[in-house]
Amino acid sequence: MNQHLRELAQHGVRLLVAISAWAASVPAAAQAGYPTGPVRLVVPFTAGGGTDSVARVVSQSLGKRLGQLVVVDNRAGGAGAIGTLAVAQSAGDGHNLLLGSNGTMVLNPLLHRSLKYNVEKDLVPVASIASVPYLIVAHPQFPARDILGLIDLARAKPGQITFASPGSGTTNHLVGVLLQSMTKTDMNHVPYRGAAPAMNDVVSGQVNFMSGDLGTLVPMVKAGKLRALAVTGSKRVTALPDVPTVAETLAGFEATGWFGIFAPRSTPRPVIDRLATEIAQAVAGPAVVQRLEEIGGEPLVLNSDQLGQLVVTESAKWKKVITENKVTADALQ
Repeated sequence: MNQHLRELAQHGVRLLVAISAWAASVPAAAQAGYPTGPVRLVVPFTAGGGTDSVARVVSQSLGKRLGQLVVVDNRAGGAGAIGTLAVAQSAGDGHNLLLGSNGTMVLNPLLHRSLKYNVEKDLVPVASIASVPYLIVAHPQFPARDILGLIDLARAKPGQITFASPGSGTTNHLVGVLLQSMTKTDMNHVPYRGAAPAMNDVVSGQVNFMSGDLGTLVPMVKAGKLRALAVTGSKRVTALPDVPTVAETLAGFEATGWFGIFAPRSTPRPVIDRLATEIAQAVAGPAVVQRLEEIGGEPLVLNSDQLGQLVVTESAKWKKVITENKVTADALQ
């Protein structure tokens, strides 16, 4: 978690106490009308992935707090654009929510002019849920045993070291771009149509390394099929305590994924505030915290305004990386 994100999170924890007190003081009539039925939480990716895992961790706890079923609705396609658009065009009554991420809220708008949704105009931030770093892994026989070894090898063999990603313009691709940019190295990006084929070719040794979700890659590391080189967040993770961060070698490097709830822009502010309160409480529950740790994440408590500011900050950071390195993305499909 970067410094800005940490400061927001620390402030968010303090706000949680104040929000809880505020919620208790709101007249019962103001809260009694919502929700009136099941709440749909759209996950703009397929079931079983990192975003889906976060959604299912939180949906049950949130449903109990709201007193209604929170149904996870997977709407995959277009690098998250299809599901995001579905929510943007839905009724703003608090019963249609989106699990957004840095990919759908930041990278897609920066890389795809054809997007049919506008984050600022069509969607409103509700509250954040979690931050999740990425894991950089290599084939076990790859000569580099850590991130310093990778950097040294890339400098010694310009253009010969390969890294895989689920596609051009994905977060995983940009982790590699950021690493190249900060180390002034030239590595060869190999895009795939999805994370699974990318990982398979790293496991088989066809490609040297990749970054990806801890939930997917940690079991492969523990099984000896991949070697963990580094974690991209600001601190080591519980699942792999002996694996250092990139920043321990390369000061200032950080690439952290995050997840937050968004709603149609027309959603009333009292509903947004109610949801923010309940989401913060749900994320703080021990069962949710434990599950997030298992997939390599940690709770991130940000209210609507803070989540909006995070989108702005992240957009500025990645716009610079994309522009300076002339990054392009695969067409949305």
